[in-house]
Amino acid sequence: MNKTEKNPARDAALGIAGLVSAAAAAVSGWILFSRKYIRHDMPLDQALEADRRDTLSPHAGRMSYYADTRGKGTPLILLHSVNAASSAFEMKPIFEHYRGQRPVYALDLPGFGFSERSDRLYSPLLYQNAISDFLQEVVKKPADVIGFSVSCEFAARAAVHVPELFRSLVMISPTGFKPPRMDKFAQRADQRGRKNKLYAGLAVPVWNRPVFDLVTSRLSIQFFLNKSFEGLVPDEFVDYAYQTAHQPGAEYAPTYFLSGKLFTPAVREMVYMALKQPVLAIYDRDPHTNFEMLPTLLHECPNWKGVRISPTKGLPHWEAPQRVFNVLNNFWSEL
Repeated sequence: MNKTEKNPARDAALGIAGLVSAAAAAVSGWILFSRKYIRHDMPLDQALEADRRDTLSPHAGRMSYYADTRGKGTPLILLHSVNAASSAFEMKPIFEHYRGQRPVYALDLPGFGFSERSDRLYSPLLYQNAISDFLQEVVKKPADVIGFSVSCEFAARAAVHVPELFRSLVMISPTGFKPPRMDKFAQRADQRGRKNKLYAGLAVPVWNRPVFDLVTSRLSIQFFLNKSFEGLVPDEFVDYAYQTAHQPGAEYAPTYFLSGKLFTPAVREMVYMALKQPVLAIYDRDPHTNFEMLPTLLHECPNWKGVRISPTKGLPHWEAPQRVFNVLNNFWSEL
């Protein structure tokens, strides 16, 4: 064969090899850049201008929380969502509004904020126990609890487990309302397998932190927050999310979340429908979940109420705070 004659198979193989080599070089370069040039121990400001305290949970280790106990009445507990850059900062509008009116607590969930971020198993049970421990050891009386996003699942699990510690439960943009597939057993088995494989791939020490650094770059944080706001994202929200995601151990809990391992299977049927306390769901649209099965649950469970606050995209307490406060006050006044 003439040396100058084209060989499509050979050329394709060389092209693929070149792409693989370039990809490997890019990955290696990013890993090196992450280790040498991205700071993972940034100074972390307080999420809220309030007294910050620590408590030791028998199940979840050291937990940090903010408290304003000047007010009287039923304590209010605020639980932030779980994502790559979560913290008590997400609940700031509600904390600021009710402080002084009643005792208010905002918890940094395990793996986030100032709470312990050790390399351990993070699971729905860990967060359920963390909330139960906090109510038992710190609050010590029945409380009104507000969860946000997937923390609604954790709070609901705790409310089923220790119902005497919950006067009521409010869920803001709760997860767990997507319609199930017909073949539930096959679906759950398939989901468990995929989640385990995804976690195993993400948790490899060599690239776990570099991948997390990509997810929590300022550009990425801005992109994902833009999806959750109808209007402009407050700069302070982006700034604090970046800070809290650049702490030692910040990648451990989010890796479980990104793998899908922090969601409770069949939570609507097995947990939400078992709740006996008054429950309020506040929602509208959310780019990360949907509420298709919520009307069915509201019809079947008389202790549940639902209020839609439009137009919002998952963070109504930031975009329509006064409307949220009015809904909350009406709900609590009827207890």
